[in-house]
Amino acid sequence: MKLSVLIPVFNEEESVKELLDRVLAVPVEKEVIVVDDCSTDNTWNVLNSIQDPRVRVYRHEVNQGKGTSIRTALSHATGDWVIIQDADLEYDPNDYPKLLEPVLNGKAQVVYGVRDLSGQKLFFRLGNQFLTFVTNVLYGAQISDMETCYKLLPREVMQALDLRPSRFQIEPEITAKLLRKGYHIYEVPIWYKPRKAKKLNPWKDGLPALWTLIRYRFGKV
Repeated sequence: MKLSVLIPVFNEEESVKELLDRVLAVPVEKEVIVVDDCSTDNTWNVLNSIQDPRVRVYRHEVNQGKGTSIRTALSHATGDWVIIQDADLEYDPNDYPKLLEPVLNGKAQVVYGVRDLSGQKLFFRLGNQFLTFVTNVLYGAQISDMETCYKLLPREVMQALDLRPSRFQIEPEITAKLLRKGYHIYEVPIWYKPRKAKKLNPWKDGLPALWTLIRYRFGKV
């Protein structure tokens, strides 16, 4: 079983090399697909210095957002399973085996890594909790962390979701479409350390995330 690790990157010159080292060290058969979303710092040069056949690197010539970067990476994926990995060291790739365990044991098809949000700034924590609450109300679900980056699912299922968002709305869209299609989301706790500076804007990205949840609950999936 091969895991496709999808890594959207934008201006992460200080962390992306360490992140890739951590990902590659995990004892799981994998391919790593990195999409540089037209970084303006030294990220692209750092990525091109990586000499490992398991890593494939692509670049957008125009900045298009996290959602588009994930969709680009997904289009190049060949693994049996896919997982999204941010490049900012908030998440620990050593949790991959823990996420894969219920899959290998036949307990789950879709696995989310649940974060402890107590270290987040209050405004971001309340926003995450609110969006998860709305997800559970709208879809009759019982998940604990809708916005988690660590979403593990079969590649063919992910590709069949026909994802469209360009920015951070991709997280609620994945969840909404999975729930509408009847998939059960299995959860496991993961390590998480929130970064101080966030690229996500609570208003610019939070409101579209809310609208995404509402739109896919009552509209066509």
